Amino acid sequence: MTDQVRIIEVGPRDGLQNERIPIPVDAKLRFVSKLLNAGIHEIEVTSFVSPKWVPQLGDAQILWPQLPPGGLYSALIPNIKGLERALEVGVERIALFTAASESFTQKNINMSIAQSLETFGEVIAQFRAAKPQGWVRGYVSTAFECPYEGRISPERTCDVARRLIELGVDEVSIGDTIGVAAPDEVRALTKRLIDVLPVERLTYHFHDTYGCAIANVAEALELGVASFDSSAGGLGGCPYAPGATGNLATEDLVYFLRRSGVAISPDLVRLSQATLEILQILGRQPTAKAQVAQLAASETCPT
Repeated sequence: MTDQVRIIEVGPRDGLQNERIPIPVDAKLRFVSKLLNAGIHEIEVTSFVSPKWVPQLGDAQILWPQLPPGGLYSALIPNIKGLERALEVGVERIALFTAASESFTQKNINMSIAQSLETFGEVIAQFRAAKPQGWVRGYVSTAFECPYEGRISPERTCDVARRLIELGVDEVSIGDTIGVAAPDEVRALTKRLIDVLPVERLTYHFHDTYGCAIANVAEALELGVASFDSSAGGLGGCPYAPGATGNLATEDLVYFLRRSGVAISPDLVRLSQATLEILQILGRQPTAKAQVAQLAASETCPT
């Protein structure tokens, strides 16, 4: 198991994008600031998608210039138009989204996998021309199973990951979008993935629908994967997976890593408090296990 792990916080983007209750810009900025104060510095903060499709993130161009200093910020970019909006406010780290399932890609971004990769090629070329030192991530969603097509073969996921690397992305984030994978599946896929891309360019994005996310992290760690996405408070979920309980909670990931002997910097007390304002706006109680336990221990858990 590696003794150094990188955590990429996706709560401000992936955690909030499907929420119907509008979150004010000021609250989002306070959320990011609290994450920074807790020791989380790599944060995917928003998406430059059309406000028509994702109203919650329609404030991206207002939010970005006000982000507090000290963070390594990135944004999801859907197309050339989104990239142009992002470049206007100085975005230097971008993420692109496709899937290993044709049905899911069509449903989510109204493209085939091939069309999404063609669009990505154009976005990457234009981004690199504007930001030669810029950084690009490629997401591969439904890497294990699709809500429409069922199980996805490792070969299909590996093929999309390989094509992203060929397009010039700096890393690939492999997503268990509906949170159904178990450790044996993670092991099987990881062994194939590290044949098509260096393990240091591989990130996992687990959802915790069936409670296996931490077990899956442990399995990936054993194979040398040292980069994981997570969402503070377990915010987020897939709109196409009824009952999905959201992303792997950053608090749970931090607790697990620390108890496993991995040296990481986030402060679990501050991290557990980072989402409280957002949860209050959404009218919810904390549910992430390590967050609830830490808040109870510090006597700040809402009742």
